[in-house]
Amino acid sequence: MTKKRQLILDIINQSTDHLSAEQIFQQARQVYPQIALSTIYNNLAALVEMGAIRQLRVQSDFDRYDRATRHDHLVCQECGQVSDLFWEDLTRRLERQVGGKVLGYDLNIQYLCPQCKARLEAK
Repeated sequence: MTKKRQLILDIINQSTDHLSAEQIFQQARQVYPQIALSTIYNNLAALVEMGAIRQLRVQSDFDRYDRATRHDHLVCQECGQVSDLFWEDLTRRLERQVGGKVLGYDLNIQYLCPQCKARLEAK
């Protein structure tokens, strides 16, 4: 693995946020000031293809990237904030229901985060 690809993987794995390519780019520039945004995108695509990270497609203007560990997400429908949700892996239940092998799934539960809920209730 190249040094830049490893750096991108480390940035994602060490983050508690669900970073956009632009946020990863800003952090990577602290180590490699001359790194190009296209390098970030190319390496993100490779890391996703390798299964080293997950690409999250949520209702926002940009994709986000996350650790590859098995977990699901809460997505605020108002502000787009993404939070990790750890609970039982549903793979076996899904396989029984579909009668075959499940290769993977992404569960994004839409909700209102506490801040947005409070703001909307105050109106």
